[in-house]
Amino acid sequence: MAYDLTGKVKLVQDAQTFGSGFTKREVVVTVEDGKYPQEINVEFLQDKVSLLDAIQPGQEVTITFDIRGREYNGRYFNNLVGWKIQAGEGATTAAPAAASEEKPPAADKDVPADFDEYEDEIPF
Repeated sequence: MAYDLTGKVKLVQDAQTFGSGFTKREVVVTVEDGKYPQEINVEFLQDKVSLLDAIQPGQEVTITFDIRGREYNGRYFNNLVGWKIQAGEGATTAAPAAASEEKPPAADKDVPADFDEYEDEIPF
């Protein structure tokens, strides 16, 4: 199931490529939520990393994403995995029209078998 969030870009991280060839890039979006704005981190994986090339801090965006969850050593982790991003008034950025209408690839296809070895890099 796909979800959308709209907010202002706070930060666009550099792409990270791991030894296995797995690539990800993260963007932090500030979403106004009443008295306390929320800073939401969304990651883009593999071929979707390039969708963030034209995105700048301060820009208003709408991100379409899926929620992924997994268990590791008795702890549970959730990730928001973006697969479409629109800047401003609905203009899709850095993606050809056909690619922006694609459904996201299956999660298992994008995540390498040795992904769990990277869990030690999670800061919490």
